[in-house]
Parts: sequence; structure tokens; C-alpha cells
Amino acid sequence: MTTKLDVIVIGAGSAGLAAVRQVKKKTDDFVLINDGPYGTTCARVGCMPSKALIEAANAFHARNRAEAFGIRGSEHLSIDIPAVLQRVRALRDYFVGGVLKSTEALGGRSIPGRARLLSPNEVAVGDQVFHARSIVIATGSSPVVPQPWQALGDRLLTTDTLFEQETLPVRMAVIGLGAIGIEMAQALSRLGVEVHAFNSSDGLAGISDPVVAETARKALSAEFAIQTGHEVELSATTSGVRVQAGPVNVEVDRVLAAIGRKPNLGDFGLETLGVTLDERGLPPFDRSTMQIGDLPVFIAGDVNADVSLLHEAADEGYIAGVNAVADAPSCFQRRTPLAIVFSDPGIAAIGQRFAALDSAQCLIGSIDFASQGRARTAQRNTGVLRVYAARKDARILGAEMCAPAAEHLAHLLALAIHRGLTVHDLLAMPFYHPVLEEGLRTALREIARQSQDSRSGLSACDSFQAEALD
Repeated sequence: MTTKLDVIVIGAGSAGLAAVRQVKKKTDDFVLINDGPYGTTCARVGCMPSKALIEAANAFHARNRAEAFGIRGSEHLSIDIPAVLQRVRALRDYFVGGVLKSTEALGGRSIPGRARLLSPNEVAVGDQVFHARSIVIATGSSPVVPQPWQALGDRLLTTDTLFEQETLPVRMAVIGLGAIGIEMAQALSRLGVEVHAFNSSDGLAGISDPVVAETARKALSAEFAIQTGHEVELSATTSGVRVQAGPVNVEVDRVLAAIGRKPNLGDFGLETLGVTLDERGLPPFDRSTMQIGDLPVFIAGDVNADVSLLHEAADEGYIAGVNAVADAPSCFQRRTPLAIVFSDPGIAAIGQRFAALDSAQCLIGSIDFASQGRARTAQRNTGVLRVYAARKDARILGAEMCAPAAEHLAHLLALAIHRGLTVHDLLAMPFYHPVLEEGLRTALREIARQSQDSRSGLSACDSFQAEALD
């Protein structure tokens, strides 16, 4: 039996739910099909439980700064790891519960089961076939675990299983130093785990600015061991796992694999769309419409392996949902690129990255937070911010940083780039004293001094050249 519909949305993650919100505004003739757990990757095993763990780790780590503030006795503090993990799960369940309300409210239009494409207009779930005017593919992604590593069994963890642990081992290896790997390696270290972190490439968290990269490596290496530039080999031992990478050969109790995520497209039927798939098995699509070729099929979220971030997934789901019920697809301008790693110091990249710059056509301003007034008072004076601007008109192009308050500085810069502001425009805004954002002003002033576009007015107000005032 075939059921005819306006829209089929496959996947109840962030992108799928965003698509459903838009589809519902135009039609009730749709279904949401989901295979596996409901509650979104972010709420269940990603953004939210990881931040709960990071906050606990940072709270405990703060004891190391207490002596500098004249606070005594911090060496007597201890941490109850099972209680920490229990709180992480309790918060996780709370966040998941809120998300589940979105699918529960759909009633019979929410269908659990594994979907398979039969054509650009047909989807099968078991013996049932659905025919729709348009389809949204938002099946998400899963952690990458190389086949040989799977033999390690429960000695190998991913973010899908890390937060389910009742306690933490004494020694852990973290393989992969992208955003998740760095966040978890530092959090685990701050919770008292002996951490050995590895990355097959020399980079960390996608940083392309060499000055920022060196700052990040130095700051993180002070807390846990980092080995990069070598492939990692894992093998089981009597009581743990042996990790070999270049000159490093260590034994740990558990391994956290954080080497990326793969689209959930196994046996999904993309070949039925009649489009050429790339070497990863993914179809071509338009980022401004989320449409696959000229088909009535849209692909959104982690499944397209483009930018695996929640706000991007939500945007893509929105675009796909709008276009799935439209007579003709509309093109949307995407947001300013923004990526944040919740380490300490924080890592962020906004707009154009250093590696994409034309060095002859840009100006760079920087601030080393070692001597920034507010950072020093807070014992957070580690980090560097680098801002990139166009040489022609001082328009802000992008920035990379490893700095205190990176998540907040990043949003301020994203706004400036989105609005097409120049260095002089930002310097004309108020900077309250003393705040960490004054570090941004220092970097902007450095660019202004190099700029051929001199300005008058308050944007030309210069530095006092004194930490207490700048």
C-alpha cells in the first residue's frame, strides 16, 4: 500500500525538526521518519552533555588558581566522579526531554523505522511505501570508528558512550584533536584523568593561523600530553589498550575515539536518485537551497558532511523545510562562518580564516592577553587574538583566536563581519573598562595604524599605553 503525502522528512535531529517546523506552517500532510534514538545528537551525546562535563571540570580546575587570589586550603578539595557523571546524565535527560516534546506532539505523523529511498518521490519503511511531492533527508551522522578498533569492545569509547560511564578510568587516550577531542581531553584531564591526546595531522581544532596554533598547543600541552603528525595504532593488552604513534608508546585503560563523524547513509538508497555521488558517497547539493540537483529532494544537517554545527544544521533544516513546500526553491544567504571550541583558553574562528587570506591584500592586528589588564586580574591571561581586515578599506574579514572569552569575542566579530563593518566602525563603538573585549580594541588599533584609510572622530582615540587603563 502506498500513502501519498506532500512532504517526507527523514531524521528527527536538529535539521529534521527545523524542517518539520517550516513544513507544518504550510501543510499537515507530511510524516517524520526516524531510525534510532530520538532527542537529537546535540542534546543526547553532543553539545549539551559535553558542556555539562566541561563545566564540572572547569569548576574543579579553578582550585589551581585559588592560591594566587589569596584563597587557602584548595588542596583539600576532592571530586566525586560518579556524582559528576550522574549530574551530566541528569542534565542530558532534561534537555532530551524538552526536545522529545517536538516529536511526541506529532502523534501518528512521527514514524519510527528505517527509511530507504525508492525514487526521488518514494520512501519505504518496512513494508509501507510513502509517495511525496518532496523529500528532506536529515539522517544525521555517527562517530567514525575504524574496523580494527572495534575489536577493543568497551575499552573504546565515543561521545555516544562516554557520558554513560559510571566512573572514569585512571588513564585515557583521546584520538583526534578537532573540537570534540580537545574539549574532552582537557575536561578529562581537569577531572583528574591522565590524558594522552593524539592527532594524525599536525593541526589542532582546525586552526590555520600559525601564531594562534602555537598558542593553543602551548596552553593545552601544559595540561595533558599531545602527540601530532603520526598515525595511531591501537592494540588490546591484558588490562587496557596500547597506543602507538610515532615515538610514543603508552598503555591506557580506555580510549576515546574523536576522529570525526560519518553521514548516516548506509543502505539508504541514494543511488535511486540518479545523480553522481562523490568519493564519499554523497550527492551534489546547493548550499543556498539544500536541493540535490534539480530533484524534489533536499539534504540538510550533518548528513551532508558540510558544516557539522548545530546552528548550521538548524539553518539547513529551515531552508530545506521552506523549499520542500514551495512552488520553486528560494536561495538563502548563509550566515557568517563561526566555529567555537569550548576549551580554556577558548578557540574560535570567524569569517575568513588565515589560510584563505591574500596576504598582500589584508592587514592583521593582534593582542597577546598575557598583559591585558582584565585578563591578568582574573588569572586568565593566556591567549592571543588575530583579526584580519582588508587593506583597501579596513573592512573586517575574519579572525582566529585562542583566548579568554573567545565565545563572546567571536560573536562580536561575527556581527561586525555580517554587517560589513570596518575596523574604524568598531573602534567608534564604546568599550567599557575593564573588560576582556578591550583586547579586541587593541588588535583593531594595530590595524588602524596600518590602514591607508585614516579617520577622525572618536575612532581615532588612541591607547594610554598602560595596562591599568587599556
